[in-house]
Amino acid sequence: MSTTMAFRFAVNVTPKAGILDPQGRAVEQSLPHLGVTGVTGVRVGRRVELTVEATTEAAALAVVERLAGELLSNPLIEAYAVEPLGATSSTSTATATAEAPA
Repeated sequence: MSTTMAFRFAVNVTPKAGILDPQGRAVEQSLPHLGVTGVTGVRVGRRVELTVEATTEAAALAVVERLAGELLSNPLIEAYAVEPLGATSSTSTATATAEAPA
């Protein structure tokens, strides 16, 4: 019987270079009003954190890469980067969840 582990990842999605980013531009234009200078190239994106149950980190990463490319980002206008956040055993994850107060 193979043991599965819970692997944590974050997927950071941002507009591709050359794609307009009105939200990033609005943030950048607001900075002088806050007394902040010298900040340029602001790009605003999103971060998705998820846990994947798999037998190996490579298998979990394959699932996350597929989700990032097909569901979490628009490949025409967005780029993504997958960030591993670590692993915990599924046994300790289930125990921690079961012991959490309601």
